[in-house]
Amino acid sequence: MTDLYHSQRAMRQMRKQALQRGVVAILDIGSSKICCLILRFDGAGRLSEDNSIGSLAGQSGFRVIGAATTRSRGVRFGEIAAMQETERAIRTVVQAAQRMAEVRVDHVIACFAGAQPRSYGLDAQVELETQEVTENEIARVLAACEVPEYGADREIVHAQPVNFALDGRSGLADPRGQMGQELAVDMHMLTVDSMSVQNLVRCIQRCDLELAGIASSAYAAGISALVEDEQELGAACVDMGGGTTSISIFMKKHMIYADSVRMGGDHITSDVSMGLGVPQAVAERIKTMSGGVQATGVDDRDFIDIGGDTGDWEHDRRAVSRAELIGIMRPRVEEILEEVHLRLDAAGFDSLPTQQIVLTGGSSQILGLDGLASRILGQQVRLGRPMRVHGLPQSVTGPAFASAVGLSLFAAHPQDEWWDFEAPVDRNSSNSLRRAVRWFRDNW
Repeated sequence: MTDLYHSQRAMRQMRKQALQRGVVAILDIGSSKICCLILRFDGAGRLSEDNSIGSLAGQSGFRVIGAATTRSRGVRFGEIAAMQETERAIRTVVQAAQRMAEVRVDHVIACFAGAQPRSYGLDAQVELETQEVTENEIARVLAACEVPEYGADREIVHAQPVNFALDGRSGLADPRGQMGQELAVDMHMLTVDSMSVQNLVRCIQRCDLELAGIASSAYAAGISALVEDEQELGAACVDMGGGTTSISIFMKKHMIYADSVRMGGDHITSDVSMGLGVPQAVAERIKTMSGGVQATGVDDRDFIDIGGDTGDWEHDRRAVSRAELIGIMRPRVEEILEEVHLRLDAAGFDSLPTQQIVLTGGSSQILGLDGLASRILGQQVRLGRPMRVHGLPQSVTGPAFASAVGLSLFAAHPQDEWWDFEAPVDRNSSNSLRRAVRWFRDNW
């Protein structure tokens, strides 16, 4: 854990250097596509110096000057499976974005799906030494959190204070400067499979790039797809990607839970490919252009032409009804949503005052998905697009780019994490896993 603590601190310093230079690249490494955005900052790095702890600040302070997307290669379930193929794809997309921006970048901030995220809720309290809450007192209370045994094959990727209490007064976003006797904190900690992260770091290093930050794509998607009221009052973001479906829950503008389902749009495409006996590329086109999950009375009479791959158009020519296509797609979509429902139940999502769910990601664009999701998840469901940021090209404004846009906002206004304070963290404890949303019921 100490090694990771130091590497996260090193990345934080590198991010500050990148912001001072004024240019940084954002890299969203997904199973179906890899996206690169190049950001130019106008505040000489000052915008990372936000005064409040962990607040998701506004979008000002940077503009997108380069953007590129390429088909993902060598990535399965959001994790790198073939290093050389992924390296080539990253080099391709970064070079294309650099050409558009007419600038060279050395520092990247990356996000990834998959890696089997697990959420933990931690808490601690300390007696104040000076009766005033200082940066040092916050470091002390964070260090007092007892860390559960999360396994030698796991790494902490996020460790964020999500709630402070001073002498029993809870719900404080930033207690610094206030007077009191006892300071308490609730933290959210997210761990991921360490090998997946190490492969990502190694791959970026092989591309001659410096890693200036790393984030879970579940977190990044939530930052960009949830509006301010949803982040404040409590909502879940379901980012339906190609290889994985990422889930995050936000409350009081903090992520308090994250998980992922190892299924996504690629699995729906495979079902269409097998069901109709067509190649993956043809299945993807049919799914995108004609697919859906809600059958109507006319779908039996609505036929879709399917070509084969022999080049003999007359021989290959055949058609299927849209009802048949929906019959192939719907079971897999239902399976994904049922898995999401199980994860939300395990997190205690029903204890939040509002149960708003926002669907985003490329696969959220399947026709009729929001209606089916409302029935399965039993909540208020809406489709979400990423927030607009300055200079963002039209080509990267769709739901498929929620993680990339969210990572841009994270780069400009990072939430404070454990390693942002001078706190000793090499503590041993055997605390059991707690429900990450438990503290909400106690505090609000």
